[in-house]
Amino acid sequence: MEKPMKITALTPEELALLLSRASRRTISGQDVLAIARTAGIVSATGTINLIEYTAFLAREAAGGAD
Repeated sequence: MEKPMKITALTPEELALLLSRASRRTISGQDVLAIARTAGIVSATGTINLIEYTAFLAREAAGGAD
């Protein structure tokens, strides 16, 4: 049985897998981690919140505006 993912605490690899499936292109855990570190959203346990990650990407796509 596969362990359910918690979208507020994903490992970089789990998030990369979700993003890869959604976009139908390969995204690495290293790429996800680099973006999350830039955004300052990597938790003390090394996990990433999907909502915060998506919000950061949206802000970047909008030119960094809040």
